[in-house]
Amino acid sequence: MDFESLGLSEPVLKAVADAGYSTPTPIQAQAIPIVLMGRDVLGTAQTGTGKTAGFTLPLIDILAGGRARARMPRALILEPTRELADQVAQSFDKYGKNSPLSMALLIGGVNYTEQEKLLDRGVDVLIATPGRLIDHFERGKVMLTGVQIFVIDEADRMLDMGFMPDIERIGKMLPPLRQTLFFSATMAADMRKLADKFLSNPKEIEVARQATTAESIAQFQIQVSHRLKREALRTLIRNEDVKNAIIFCNRKRDVDILAKSLIRHGFDAAALHGDMDQSVRTATLEKFKKGEIGILVASDVAARGLDVQGLTHVFNFDVPTHPEDYVHRIGRTGRAGMNGRAFTLVAGEDGKYLQQITRLIQRDIPVMELQGFTHEEGDAAATAADERAERGDRKEGRGRGRGGRGRDREGDRNRARDRSREPRASDASMEPAVASPASIEQPMAEPVEVASQEERKPRRDRSRRDRPQQDRPRQERSEQQDQPREARRDRNDRGGRRDHREDREPPVIGMGDHVPEFLLRPSRRAS
Repeated sequence: MDFESLGLSEPVLKAVADAGYSTPTPIQAQAIPIVLMGRDVLGTAQTGTGKTAGFTLPLIDILAGGRARARMPRALILEPTRELADQVAQSFDKYGKNSPLSMALLIGGVNYTEQEKLLDRGVDVLIATPGRLIDHFERGKVMLTGVQIFVIDEADRMLDMGFMPDIERIGKMLPPLRQTLFFSATMAADMRKLADKFLSNPKEIEVARQATTAESIAQFQIQVSHRLKREALRTLIRNEDVKNAIIFCNRKRDVDILAKSLIRHGFDAAALHGDMDQSVRTATLEKFKKGEIGILVASDVAARGLDVQGLTHVFNFDVPTHPEDYVHRIGRTGRAGMNGRAFTLVAGEDGKYLQQITRLIQRDIPVMELQGFTHEEGDAAATAADERAERGDRKEGRGRGRGGRGRDREGDRNRARDRSREPRASDASMEPAVASPASIEQPMAEPVEVASQEERKPRRDRSRRDRPQQDRPRQERSEQQDQPREARRDRNDRGGRRDHREDREPPVIGMGDHVPEFLLRPSRRAS
């Protein structure tokens, strides 16, 4: 079968021939005629089998007879990552060079102004990531009521990245009468539910069993302890005939660390992950495709849809925690009928993830012995135990930093306060300092008659209260500090505070001598 038998127009066939393709892949041969008929399509195929051309070629033919309007695209293609969106835009330019259709790319990390200018002039095809598309819609720069064809590429990746709410919101912006195309390498149960919401009587196309790896990829696993992974990777790269390769890590920070390590050991390497600026990501990817960079250390942002011609090797420095990611990672090599090699470095604690991968692809990954790096279960188990202990120490440190350390400091302050209240031997041996009569000014010139303690309590010495703390005699300060804490708290407690008159007069009990005189006078009636 050739492309002429698929019903494509002459300009599109000429562009395909100029690109060097003569025979369609299975997904292209089955999907292109269905898309040209205007039906919804749910396509599932192995990565690297040409799904992008499967919807790009018929889309160009369908839109060739229309006219673009300002801010109202006629086709919308959603991609999960910026790299995938840029790659689809390049495919559109390659296959649509003989067509007058216009295209705009809406991705993050790029200035809004240039994108708004393209939308104002009017575009036929809009290729976007969900977040940036919603931003432009909320700014009033794009209207989706004129969309005739809606394409969701790498739909399973959309779900993994948490784009389900955004996709549902975008779907409500689109007209109900449209053609919807779903293309993905895997089809999970959640993906099926999403397809039921958007697709109307779709034609299901499944070229190969879901989550299978291409036969053109030779897969190997290398058992090595975690602390020797970098050295084993460098030895493996030197032993293999590596023309260009992608090394995948699970975490972004490990991408930078591993790239710097390879550069320090003389390898031509560069890093690529989602936290990098978009201009740097684009420049790094272009250098890698042109062969200016031999090794690309990347996160899973490069695991989907990235097409690099002639990629010979893929290395999994970390075993992916999701088994579907393994299929997409190694699918970067062995594309377009070429052979590729994929190696996975497996430490002792990665066994459970490896079992999930083999269960998904339904085949065992052969073990390759790397000279000088024999795997020992005890060593791997010890390494895993050390790492768990280290994580436990970090967790305990974080807990003490948030709450535990504060409680320890509070306990230290309480113990210090208790010790300060205890009498010290050095203070007990010293005689209390008594101020001389001349050094204390008397507030009143005349002596004041003081009642006995049985009749009334002594008045407070206001002169001592008004003086600063440091000017009081040491004995007074020590007496005040030695008062029981409960007594001080009761005196300052507003709820249980005594009346101030209790400090000046004793309480009156019954009548006693304080019976008013008029009550003691004899009444006239009694006399």
